[in-house]
Amino acid sequence: MKITGKIEIPAEILLSLKKSEDEFITELKRTAAVRYYKEKKLSLGQCAVLAEMSEEEFIKYLSNFDAGIFSFDNKEELLEDIKNA
Repeated sequence: MKITGKIEIPAEILLSLKKSEDEFITELKRTAAVRYYKEKKLSLGQCAVLAEMSEEEFIKYLSNFDAGIFSFDNKEELLEDIKNA
């Protein structure tokens, strides 16, 4: 299921950015996906869907935003993950 919404963007914003409506919407989705991934609000797969990318493409895209796919809250968590690998 998809939900469609309406966002009003002043034309001068698109002109200043030199982007079409579609390019702007795509960028909004991808920016939101990166943010939600970094905040751990959505999974990698969910963010890839939001960004309209494959998981592999989204992982590569994340590298542009200092947002790696590996994150550990502490050293013990990292060591435990390595042990279980």
